[in-house]
Amino acid sequence: MVNIALVGCNGKMGHAVSAAVAKRDDCKIMFGIDLYGESRFDFPVYDSFKAVSEKADVIIDFSNPDSLDDILNYAAEYSVPCVICTTGFSKEQVDKIKLASEKIAVFYSGNMSLGINLLIELTKKAAKVLGNEFDIEIIEKHHNQKVDAPSGTALMIAESISETLEEEPQFIYDRHSYRKKRAKNEIGIHSVRGGTIVGEHDVIFAGHDEVVTISHQAQSKEVFAVGSVNAAVFLSSQNPGMYNMSNLLSEKLS
Repeated sequence: MVNIALVGCNGKMGHAVSAAVAKRDDCKIMFGIDLYGESRFDFPVYDSFKAVSEKADVIIDFSNPDSLDDILNYAAEYSVPCVICTTGFSKEQVDKIKLASEKIAVFYSGNMSLGINLLIELTKKAAKVLGNEFDIEIIEKHHNQKVDAPSGTALMIAESISETLEEEPQFIYDRHSYRKKRAKNEIGIHSVRGGTIVGEHDVIFAGHDEVVTISHQAQSKEVFAVGSVNAAVFLSSQNPGMYNMSNLLSEKLS
């Protein structure tokens, strides 16, 4: 039985993770962490790790970047692996996550959906075939409450594509003030915010007289919750290091 510490348990994703765990018999939520400290569940909820006396087997984080230091301090003190699902970290915070992975196992991904990570693998293959001749554009759509833009997933896709291209691309986020023709080494990244869109990502390869589009649509937050729980169970038995959905996909395909 894998005992999970759920950070951000009172949020929408926290509720989705709790529901996903309730359907399984190989893990349970030992306690939750939430700034408000309210207990709406059948497990205790604390306002920070400083109030925790239990030792979890793994942490799932769906909170906000401000919680990172509290999470990593607890994880380092008790050697607890972390599944970090929060986005919007600064470069300095990402460096902290990488440094922590030298002592603990860290699963870090901007998107916990198996489907979106399969999309990333497909776009990498497409970029190897088409990238030098086709223009690449990424469009991401999310609900009107999402704060960061572009999405962490769009950046994941762009960075994965850039690894396969011969020439390092330039990410272009805002074309309305960019008064010149599109350069061949650009990857355009565009954000849409509206309504209750859970998450949609389109990767467009536009060539001469033909267009290839690879798309993914998330219909509910459950797909991200299920992915994070799969990652937590996987990570609980791993050695220190950085892990992502590619590692989990490899295990499922092996």
